[in-house]
Amino acid sequence: MSRPRPLSGFPEYTPDQRIVEQYVLDRLRETFELHGFASIETRAVEPIDRLAKQGEIDKEVYAVQRLHAADDAKAELGLHFDLTVPFARYVLENAHQLSFPFRRYQIQKVWRGERPQEGRYREFTQADIDIVDAGTLAAHHDVELPLVTLQALERLHTDLGLPPVLMRVNNRRLAQGFYTGLGITDPAAVLRQVDKLDKIGPDKVTELLTGLGLSTTQAAACIELAGISAADGSFVDRVRALGVTDPELDAGLELLAAVVETAARHVPGRLVADLKIARGLDYYTGTVYETELVGSEGWGSVSSGGRYDSLASDGKTTYPGVGLSIGVTRLLAPLFSRGLLTASRPVPTVVLVAVDHEETRDSAVAVAEKLRARGISTEVAPKADKFGKQIRYADRRRIPYVWFGAPPHSEVKDIRSGEQLPADPDRWEPDTADLRPTVSGPA
Repeated sequence: MSRPRPLSGFPEYTPDQRIVEQYVLDRLRETFELHGFASIETRAVEPIDRLAKQGEIDKEVYAVQRLHAADDAKAELGLHFDLTVPFARYVLENAHQLSFPFRRYQIQKVWRGERPQEGRYREFTQADIDIVDAGTLAAHHDVELPLVTLQALERLHTDLGLPPVLMRVNNRRLAQGFYTGLGITDPAAVLRQVDKLDKIGPDKVTELLTGLGLSTTQAAACIELAGISAADGSFVDRVRALGVTDPELDAGLELLAAVVETAARHVPGRLVADLKIARGLDYYTGTVYETELVGSEGWGSVSSGGRYDSLASDGKTTYPGVGLSIGVTRLLAPLFSRGLLTASRPVPTVVLVAVDHEETRDSAVAVAEKLRARGISTEVAPKADKFGKQIRYADRRRIPYVWFGAPPHSEVKDIRSGEQLPADPDRWEPDTADLRPTVSGPA
């Protein structure tokens, strides 16, 4: 069999990198659970017609079809491209079992058929948090979600030395009200073009807007609005100064000001109003968020989301929600490629129990079981080689200790220092720092 070729856009991690990823996921889970979010997992596939309704995403959906389906059969299922659409379906199917407001976190793979590049992948892991209610959702959740997300990312900054983050926030009601006040009849189409501002620049966006039928004056006003940014409520006066009026604009300004001013009290310098943030998916209806690594803005957003007031509805009850997603793979893969995140060893093993003869392997296994019963990760040597070879085996795997013999003649060797001492498997403890692999970030 020839050597397989890697698939672009489907990252696979080494054991060292998986240890780092699990470390990060554990910290995210701990933060989410600290704030009362419950874990769920949804299926990998959804009906394609439902996926294709959620904004300009249909070209990125991977269709799923049985290998032996009829040649003219049309694919009906697709891999989910985010975790919000399947979550909305989950809420509708399980509403009778859920207590509202429902607080969920979900850490799973998602798939998008886009062009692979650094920071953008075809298969990647997301970590989402959402709050959904029945009928109405209190506005204060629009600031609670970014505070939880920022706390999770700040923990990674503190524990691993990852770059700090800056969250940029806008409100779609503000933008849509502004466009309506300008006399624009299709605000959603304008939002989708403004969302491309960072990628293609104001001149290209202006061309796209005039191509939609906007006058040059209307297009210029949209670009001017998108240029407003502030870390406090001062953006409100700057928007008012543009001379546009509309009830939805007023509501959006009030809601966004509440988010920014509350965040300024709790996480100063970590959240700013940025009126060019639009988010390309149609289901967002209110506050929208995007988050960048300070100093590495070229990597794109590592966390994004927003409020959706009508994504989930059964015809009788509507379930509005607000959610934020952390792109775990987008965050980690560039750091891995630069060697900025490392684990102290590629295995959880603390101790390798040496085997002097195959006939005494049972004694080595008995020692290992005693250590494992006390929470110490232990392997038994795969071969009864000379002890020097067994030590080299442990060293290659960066296992810190090698155990020799059975009680009452046991000894344990720290192969880093060379120290070897008598030990009892019922009492021996490794250094606390050795119990789990440690993770190091940028210096």
